Amino acid sequence: MSHVTRPTVIVSGSFDNMRASHIRLLDEAHAFGPVHVYLWNDATVEAFTGKAPKFPLEERLYFVQALRYVTEVTVTGSLDDADQLPASVDLQGARWVVPQHEDTPARQAAARARGMTTQVVTHETLAAYPPWDRSTVTVACPGRPKVLVTGCYDWFHTGHVRFFEEVSELGDLYVVVGHDANIETLKGPGHPMFKQEERRYMAGSIRYVTQALISTGHGWLDAEPEIQLIKPDKYAVNEDGDKPVKKAYCEAHGIEYVVLKRLPKPGLTRRESTHLRGF
Repeated sequence: MSHVTRPTVIVSGSFDNMRASHIRLLDEAHAFGPVHVYLWNDATVEAFTGKAPKFPLEERLYFVQALRYVTEVTVTGSLDDADQLPASVDLQGARWVVPQHEDTPARQAAARARGMTTQVVTHETLAAYPPWDRSTVTVACPGRPKVLVTGCYDWFHTGHVRFFEEVSELGDLYVVVGHDANIETLKGPGHPMFKQEERRYMAGSIRYVTQALISTGHGWLDAEPEIQLIKPDKYAVNEDGDKPVKKAYCEAHGIEYVVLKRLPKPGLTRRESTHLRGF
């Protein structure tokens, strides 16, 4: 048996088509200590589900590694069933965190056989989002520029993660997610697919984000009240989000306006929420 450092908190799975419930599980696991994710490889996902993953391993790995609740990720080799973890790692004393629907006698037995305990997270917990303060601005690095981005972030994907990663290089990143009514006004009936609290939570789960908020204004400048609260030095958009009204507002208020190209992380597929709706 190898002498790999023993993880204290373990979560395993495919993390395919990442949604808020997946992140809530990792968030809850994080409360018990550093989280080590055992990420199933593509062959394992297909063996357990009967079909190839919707997103390939490289993309799933990039997303999981970007989550603020995750300390380490290990890609698994082939496993015989979902109640297994790599046999070469000493897991004695570790805590295996599982969602309620995966708390089976087989998994409990597998944990006991490896000297682990299981921690179950209920459906109600996974469906609830932690409270957040709408009136206080979080400061990560005093003296560092504050950079604001806005958007719908409806079907959250690796393109959003990459955008946040790039913008965070310009300063502390503040994400203002459009509120539901305004998104419907701008984009039409059927938008957004996901409610504002879920979209804010997912955006705020990315480690490159200092703080995520929900807009309270209207139109393309629905984040104006939040801009006044945050007082950003820069407002960053991608080419799709570049609007004359945003640029004019920044010029009038002394905010640097930054337009970035919409490019995926090198090696990953370009993603757009519009194309993922109903995926």
